[in-house]
Amino acid sequence: MTAADLLPVLMSEGTTLNYELGAGALIAIALVAIAVLLVLIAKLKMHAFFALVLVALGTALVAGIAVDEVLDVVLAGFGNTLANVALLIGFGAVLGRLVEISGGAQVMADRLLRLFGEKRAPLALSVASLLYAFPIFLDAGFIVMLPIIYAVARRLGGSFMTYVLPSIGAFLMMHALTPPHPGPTAAATIMGADVGTVLLVALLVGLPTWYFAGYRLALWLAKGYPNFPVPSLFGEPDVKDESELPSFWTVIFCLLFPLVLIFYNTLFNTLEATGAVSADNPAYVLSRLIGPTPIALLIATLTAMVLLYLLPRRGTRGMGEAISRLVDDALAPVCSIILITGAGGAFGAVLTATGIGGSVAEGLDAMGLPVVLAGFLVAVAIRVAQGSATVAATTAGSIMAPSVATLGLDGFALAAVVVAIVAGAITFSHFNDSGFWLVGRFCGFDTVTTLKTWSVIATAIGAMAFLLAWGLYLVVA
Repeated sequence: MTAADLLPVLMSEGTTLNYELGAGALIAIALVAIAVLLVLIAKLKMHAFFALVLVALGTALVAGIAVDEVLDVVLAGFGNTLANVALLIGFGAVLGRLVEISGGAQVMADRLLRLFGEKRAPLALSVASLLYAFPIFLDAGFIVMLPIIYAVARRLGGSFMTYVLPSIGAFLMMHALTPPHPGPTAAATIMGADVGTVLLVALLVGLPTWYFAGYRLALWLAKGYPNFPVPSLFGEPDVKDESELPSFWTVIFCLLFPLVLIFYNTLFNTLEATGAVSADNPAYVLSRLIGPTPIALLIATLTAMVLLYLLPRRGTRGMGEAISRLVDDALAPVCSIILITGAGGAFGAVLTATGIGGSVAEGLDAMGLPVVLAGFLVAVAIRVAQGSATVAATTAGSIMAPSVATLGLDGFALAAVVVAIVAGAITFSHFNDSGFWLVGRFCGFDTVTTLKTWSVIATAIGAMAFLLAWGLYLVVA
């Protein structure tokens, strides 16, 4: 169940909702709620989790939900969102940690560099980053990749920008658009979209976006810094001995395995919906068992534990405790993200239950503003105001979920709207974005250089992905 489904369920359980307020008043309440949310997060520096919960409770009370039903609505939105998102983020974080500590990122970069040749080293690093960024968050993945980028830049010479900017473009695209990253996953879940379909649309949109706005633009920007030195923050890269590394194909298998399972599920769901296969077809039944995104990531993570961690260390004592510590280390940094995601779902449930969504949809129709454009602009505004792409995607998804539900969007059309929203959530990165400072510091950029590189690439990726998502929406809607 999604936030968009909460209203009829709550009504069937006897929830008393107050709809005496008119459409104008409901829209005004929504706008004030968004403004208060931005002030709390951006100006007062309140944690997004607390801000979202407080605004959700306040909005419910002001909009007229009965006092004794307010907590039920908030908890329903929070719980139903976490039921899906927590598993996706948790399994994705553990899978990324396994790839990190096994030396898998090093294997991918080295092998792709040999395959592409030294003249195409920037492309090799960008492709390696693209693959590595699938299950791992941008900040952790980029930091792990940096020592390898340093080593390649020192060995081949030339400007450090030529090697690092294409990698930044790849990480930004994957982080911005593709599940299981938290922003796209949360927006898809809150809006009731199938995560597998969102992943397919994100790749259709994201791969050309990466090539032109992430890779080609990065090379063009690098020409403005012909002698940029390699930073010495880490000294020489910590490269594992050859005997300690997993095979290239083992790492590729672990990273692409969940993608294959998810696509398998999406394919057979589509075939069943069109009548090409029956509901009792064994392949369709199997896809329903192993293809849903949480199960696919669970299977892939368990497989990676065996292939990347247990088998290379066979005969070592205390493996159970070691795996437990690994999982704890992977999950600890994502707890905040999981809570923020749940709070965004609670906010969306309140908007649904109050009827604000229907009013917003009517307002968009009256303005002639397409829902894709509206979602993108809402996400951009929140991103600029408070900095976090995850919070922007989660909050914008919560705001737009009632509207898309009222419009009856589903399938590829709904997935295109989700991708447009998360594209908006990555644009215009500046001083209030933690990624802005993280990338700038580890790459040795000053503030102006970070604005001219990281911020430009992020904005270009968001703009191009939005335009492609809008084009796809016009075709399938």
